[in-house]
Amino acid sequence: MGPSATQTPVRQIARRTRGRTHGPATRLMSPSDVGEILKPFVFLDFFDHEGAPFNAGLHPHSGIATLTYVVEGAVSYIDPNNVKGTLPAGGVEWMQAGRGMWHGGGLDNAGRTRGFQLWIALPPELELGPAVSNYQPPEDIQSDGPARVLLGCIGAVSSVIESPSPINFLALRLKAG
Repeated sequence: MGPSATQTPVRQIARRTRGRTHGPATRLMSPSDVGEILKPFVFLDFFDHEGAPFNAGLHPHSGIATLTYVVEGAVSYIDPNNVKGTLPAGGVEWMQAGRGMWHGGGLDNAGRTRGFQLWIALPPELELGPAVSNYQPPEDIQSDGPARVLLGCIGAVSSVIESPSPINFLALRLKAG
């Protein structure tokens, strides 16, 4: 017997993962596991670092986009135009590498820093497109109830980031219990 008009169908959990941890990062999803059924996502990483500051230095990317969301602490960045800054907790970095770019960053302060980084495969028409960097402080991120819209939309609220695919990435703050 199917759900009635007033019932919401129950979705089954497809897979569960605790990910694979390497240093301060846990790869929750990659193309060889859950990512196989969640394309265009490439990786979903959770980072949790407590300790001394560090600098990741400049490194290249191409053909992908990343969205970094800082839950606690702050991360520093160097964008392709050599602009340096700090992204505090609640902030978002959008990096769309297109045909290629260099960027860098790290942690300027000792203490705990936690967050998520979503890696997205760009569609063919954007793989060789221009590089895009967008840094949003927490106060610029729109909310709909307990949902902060990091990418995509919910209700009447949309992210200012132009997503390469129809993706919703939300940060939810739920009540205790």
